[in-house]
Amino acid sequence: MTVIGPDAPSPASGAPVSPIAFRHRNYTLFWIARLCATFAIQIVSVAVGWQVYDLTRDPFDLGLVGLVQFLPAFALVLVTGPAADRFSRRLIMGLCVAVEAAGALALVALTFAHEISVVSIFAVLFVFGVARAFFGAASTSIVPNLVPKEALANAITWTSSAWQFASIVGPVAGGLLYGLGGAVAYAVAAALLVLALVLVAAIRVVQPRRAFQANWRTLVAGFDYVFREKVVLGAITLDLFAVLLGGAMALMPAVARDVLDVGPWGLGLLRAAPGVGAIAVAALLSIVPIRDHAGRIMFACVGLFGLATMVFGLSTTVWLSVAALAVMGGADMVSVTIRETLLQLWTPDEVRGRVNAVNMMFVGASNELGEFRAGVTATFIGVMPAIVVGGAGAMAVAAIWAWRFPQLRTARGLERREE
Repeated sequence: MTVIGPDAPSPASGAPVSPIAFRHRNYTLFWIARLCATFAIQIVSVAVGWQVYDLTRDPFDLGLVGLVQFLPAFALVLVTGPAADRFSRRLIMGLCVAVEAAGALALVALTFAHEISVVSIFAVLFVFGVARAFFGAASTSIVPNLVPKEALANAITWTSSAWQFASIVGPVAGGLLYGLGGAVAYAVAAALLVLALVLVAAIRVVQPRRAFQANWRTLVAGFDYVFREKVVLGAITLDLFAVLLGGAMALMPAVARDVLDVGPWGLGLLRAAPGVGAIAVAALLSIVPIRDHAGRIMFACVGLFGLATMVFGLSTTVWLSVAALAVMGGADMVSVTIRETLLQLWTPDEVRGRVNAVNMMFVGASNELGEFRAGVTATFIGVMPAIVVGGAGAMAVAAIWAWRFPQLRTARGLERREE
């Protein structure tokens, strides 16, 4: 077995290396495994939401469903990252998927026994949250170990598209499966997680072993590196504040009902549009990858994301709203691909797990707090003005960050680290 990835030496034979991620066996196994695992989590999330609301009829409990799963990532950020750097990332992924499969089976058993309660559901979701926190840090950090540096941008693009695809199809599948019974939805999720476990076990990659002392300095090394490296700090905080200000997903039900006057089908169309745009752009990037001026393209796409958000906030027709959301998703896919690739290339493998854990915490916080920001702003100034103001804020963030982080703005290609 050999180590491959940006940190590995070039092949001695000098043979050309494919820039297509799927031509590398380990990445293909990883991608399918992650798709299955993400798809399963989406099914569980939708089914749990329905089940919790059936039990309590309290919307506040629906908010707790997401919060219970996010809190472990926030609370364990000083643990999940060091674990991904100290231990086998493949082993961590396998253990986490096994725990999630056990959790899905527990929900099946509770549902069949007619003893399920909100407390028991939240307990299982908390375990899911812990597993997802470790899985996220390990799975994000292992990608550069699975492909050569020439294929890293392509790999990150397709990894992001797997999440987008699962986020589109997963909720639909979860709702349909829950219509057949909660146990059916959880059983299908468990089967997908078992399949993911088998695929993870088939990955063959050796992670570089390095000396690691568990002390305060090593635990906070991820934060220390992020704040010391301006390119990494700029990439992470750009996503944090752009999504914090520009996020509009939480307000879509109000837009569908009160502005566009469409029913649940219209809401589904709106929710799917960003993912469709993202997948279309991911396919385009796989054919025409970004080879130069990556930093400028990234900031332009963040600005486009904000502009499309403003258009969505001003639209009163369904077709224009769907088009704006698709542009938002496509622009975000470009910026995510560039940000994540630069983050991986600029981060040494010995601290990659800790840096990715910090990045995931900020990404999760931006999504959660972004929805809260949107709701509070809409309460005071109205739904559509809140979306427009958020889009303008995202555009302002792109301009300010381009000025404050010149190294990030002038980053060129995505095939090597910029010195």
